[in-house]
Amino acid sequence: MKEPEKQKTAAINYPSSWSYQIIGADEDSLRRAVVEIIQDRTYRMVLSRSSEKGKYQSFQLEVVVESEGHRLAVYEALRAHPAVKIVL
Repeated sequence: MKEPEKQKTAAINYPSSWSYQIIGADEDSLRRAVVEIIQDRTYRMVLSRSSEKGKYQSFQLEVVVESEGHRLAVYEALRAHPAVKIVL
């Protein structure tokens, strides 16, 4: 019986610049959430889209992550914040 192939993942060399797409209803609340989570690290946050009626805004957040654990911790912190509706 043939064993299933293991899924290969791309190697990420750390530290690395990483992008998160964050979506929320209020720009100011999203910006405060990012400051709380990223703290004193340098980051770049750029509006990428607004919904047709302006109810939601989508931002591209770029930050340097030090390790896979750090990258996942930032993702989880963003996902858990009440101002953030979706993180991609």
